[in-house]
Amino acid sequence: MAERLTGRERVLCALRHEEGDRVPIDFGAFRSSGIHAGTYARLRRHLGLPALRPRLYDLMQQLAEPDDDIKERFHADVEQVHQRAPSFGIPIDRWKEGVLPDGTPVMVPAAFDPVELPDGSREIREGSTAIARMTSGGLYFDRVHFPLAAAESEADLDRLCAWETYTPEDLEFIRAQAERLRAGDRAVLFCFGGNILEGGQGLMGYQDYMCSLAGNPALVRAIGERLAAMYIENLKQVLPLIDGLVDIIACGDDLGLQRGLQLSLEDYRALIKPYHRAVFGYIREHSRAYLFLHSCGAIADLLPDLIEVGVQIINPVQVSAKGMEPERLKREFGRHLTFWGGGCDTQAVLPHGSPAEVREEVRRRMRVFKPGGGFVFTQVHNILDLVPPENVAAMYAAAYEAAAYP
Repeated sequence: MAERLTGRERVLCALRHEEGDRVPIDFGAFRSSGIHAGTYARLRRHLGLPALRPRLYDLMQQLAEPDDDIKERFHADVEQVHQRAPSFGIPIDRWKEGVLPDGTPVMVPAAFDPVELPDGSREIREGSTAIARMTSGGLYFDRVHFPLAAAESEADLDRLCAWETYTPEDLEFIRAQAERLRAGDRAVLFCFGGNILEGGQGLMGYQDYMCSLAGNPALVRAIGERLAAMYIENLKQVLPLIDGLVDIIACGDDLGLQRGLQLSLEDYRALIKPYHRAVFGYIREHSRAYLFLHSCGAIADLLPDLIEVGVQIINPVQVSAKGMEPERLKREFGRHLTFWGGGCDTQAVLPHGSPAEVREEVRRRMRVFKPGGGFVFTQVHNILDLVPPENVAAMYAAAYEAAAYP
């Protein structure tokens, strides 16, 4: 029997591709391994835990900040350091009481003040400009403002968009969290971001940006250059403050769809990869933390390129996407990548299966990903609203039961 490890030691074993005492578990320690606040409240009731107002720290995805009692219950090994304004520029350093559309009591950021429209939808606005909207009966906010939507040339970029870097308040918020969490015994993950493809889509709008990939590659390169320069400037400021305090630095860039990539390998290598190389290379050169990349979809064909530019951890491991079979991933890439996720399918099994089917899914994934380390258990993506709480409880119970190394 292996010696019992702390959460941090357990995660670091996995990242070194070593077998510790058990597979480490992530419960809600990243913005793509989180849980919808409504589901979180129902889960607490199901588990018989005290009713609390969860902090709604991610407004777009409506994610709850997990409380200590439930992290202990599910044997969580990871904590998250947040950005100060992770959604729509709204800071999460001050809070007030609020409710979800279904009436669930939550704590919301103090500056969150959506406008209610006659059709029942809600808008987040900057001045008179709507930047995000939740439709009537909807569960999430969608971005509706794209500052570079009218951009046609590089000359338009600085006129239409402010390429903002961290403020002193942003840096102090990050540093204080990192110091507080480092005093505990869980691994510490800093959710940095650093999106290039996704960043361009968010600035131009998905359709215009994807058309520009084919029709205006010079504009796409110029956006990539500015995004990379902005991220590196932020890294220059923040990495010295958190060096030795965080174990993982998480970036994100959704590159895949259900059945293939969002763009060709050739376009990725010409228009996105140089900026990944710049940002990821800076992190690897100036930090002792492991580099984590979140990328949804069928990205198996891109994994060699991502390994080349410095990625050490891949998430969410979308095992239901084409070519993302766990056996293939472990066989072909298990020496080079830690798989952070893939523990239970969130498209079909977790929301629609029975607790018994959820438990069997978890056991199957564990059998493939567990041997030799290189695996952190969590579900494929966020636990969405209306997922049965008994399925969530069954998933994490099964994970812990199957996690021990001999």
